[in-house]
Amino acid sequence: MDKEYLLKKWLNNDLTPEERKAFLEQDDYESNKAIIDNASAFKASQFNTTADFEGFKKQYHESKEKVKPLNWKSPVLKIASIIVVALTLYTAFYFNNTTEVKTVASEKTTFELPDASQVTLNSVSEISFSKRSWNSKRAVNLNGEAYFKVSKGNTFDVITSRGIVTVVGTEFNVKQRQNFFYVECYEGIVSVISDTITRMLRAGDSFKIYNGTFSENHSNLIAPKWINNSSSFHAIALKDVLSELERQYNIEVTHKGVDTNSLFTGGFTHSNLEQALISITQPMNLNYELNSSNRVVLYENKH
Repeated sequence: MDKEYLLKKWLNNDLTPEERKAFLEQDDYESNKAIIDNASAFKASQFNTTADFEGFKKQYHESKEKVKPLNWKSPVLKIASIIVVALTLYTAFYFNNTTEVKTVASEKTTFELPDASQVTLNSVSEISFSKRSWNSKRAVNLNGEAYFKVSKGNTFDVITSRGIVTVVGTEFNVKQRQNFFYVECYEGIVSVISDTITRMLRAGDSFKIYNGTFSENHSNLIAPKWINNSSSFHAIALKDVLSELERQYNIEVTHKGVDTNSLFTGGFTHSNLEQALISITQPMNLNYELNSSNRVVLYENKH
C-alpha cells in the first residue's frame, strides 16, 4: 500500500483493520509515532494534513541532529570549564571589591581613602566605597555622620539616602540620620542636592533639612564640634538629642512624663556622662537617675 495514503488516513484516524496492520509494519512507524507524541504537548492550529506533518517531521529530525551530548571527559572541555570558573571568580572580585568602614556606639575612627582624602566617622555610622573604580569615580556611600578632608582632584561625591554632596577638594561635614540631613562647609565650595533643593555652600555655610523643614545658616567654626568630643544643637527635639547621647555613650535613655518633642539648644561633652546629663537636663528643667552603667532615666524636676 502507498505510504503517503496510509499516513494521511492514520492522521485522520480512518484506517481499516487491514490498513492499520500494514501501517504498523512500516519501518518508520515508531519515528512517526514519536513525532506525534512530542507534538501533543504543544498547541497547533489546523495540524491535520500530510503536508503539515511532513514539514513538522523534517524540522523535528533536523533539531534532533543538531543536539549532540557533550563529552565532559574531553580535555578541551575541561580546560574551557576551568577558564569559565576563573573568569567568573575574577569578575566577582573585580566588580564587587567594596570597602566598608563602620563604627559602633561610643566609637569614632579616622581613616584614609585611596586618594589620601581623610575621613573621620562619628559613632554608629558607616561608609562604603569601591577601591577598584576610585580613580575614575571618587564616591562614598554614607549612613550616619562623617567629617571629610578631601584631596584635590576629580569630583568627589558623598551619597546619602537624603541627598548628594559634591566637591572637588575641601573640608566639610555630612550628617544623615532618620529625620535629619545636615551639611556644613569649612573650606572650599560644596554642592548639595536633596530632592528639589540645590545649594552651593562656601566656608561657614550650612544646609539643614530637619523633620521636612529646610534652613540655612552661617558660622565661624573651622571643624565640627564632635571631632573634639562634644555635640551641639540648635532647636532640635529632645528625643533626637537623647539619641545622640545614646550613640556617644552606648547607653539606654528612658523617661517618665517628659515631653521629648520639646526643642533643645545647647550641647554636651563626649568624655563625661554625668556632665553631659547635667548639660541636657538643667536647661530643660529635668532630672535624671543613672541606674547602671548603661541605663539612664529622665523625669521632670518637681522642685
